[in-house]
Amino acid sequence: MTRKLGNFFKVWLKENRAFVVFIALMCVFRSAVADWNDVPTGSMKPTIVEGDRIFINKMAYDLRVPFTHISLMKTGEPAYGDIVIFDSKAADERLVKRVIGLPGDTVAMQDNLVFINGHASSYQRVESPENVVGVNDYIEQVASPSEPNNKKYVVRTSQHKQPFDSFNTVTVPKDHYLVLGDNRDNSADSRFIGFVPREEIVGKSQHVAFSLNYDNYYLPRLDRLFKALDSTQS
Repeated sequence: MTRKLGNFFKVWLKENRAFVVFIALMCVFRSAVADWNDVPTGSMKPTIVEGDRIFINKMAYDLRVPFTHISLMKTGEPAYGDIVIFDSKAADERLVKRVIGLPGDTVAMQDNLVFINGHASSYQRVESPENVVGVNDYIEQVASPSEPNNKKYVVRTSQHKQPFDSFNTVTVPKDHYLVLGDNRDNSADSRFIGFVPREEIVGKSQHVAFSLNYDNYYLPRLDRLFKALDSTQS
């Protein structure tokens, strides 16, 4: 019986060799080059909403051995405002957050106002959607004298005082990053899981691939198809 199954498998493999090679190459591509990731929570609102599938550029920072976190070569470094995807050991899950503090930075937050190396970030109030109440939306640009043209992006805060909208000055360790969710008062980020080691970061996202509306029978949101995540970027 075992011999017959072995012969059947050999024949099947020979007849479907091209398909098997295609699947293998696709798996390698998604592991090391590019992939997409679903976002089931609202921790990155209003930039990313529940149901979004975002593109992941897995070669943004490293060329890695497929199916591992082993870096063969660095291709870049996370920058202020980057949306990064990382496999968090502290949270035991894959997370999507925004880079706020780089290695060596001192970072503090007071009533959702971010300070980088003693400099206050800039904020510009924007209108929130009519169906969203109890929040304020702002265009944030983190302060950095060495990088005056940092990305601009929209963050959301509660109109009421929250327990974790402030923290004292911390120093980001070497090869680590401080990350926050854009939905500042509803995000389990570095305030809860600590600094993110660089080796946990698997890629960077700049666009939505497609989006499904969980509240409308999972129908696609056509207005979010291939949408740029930071449309306020200057």
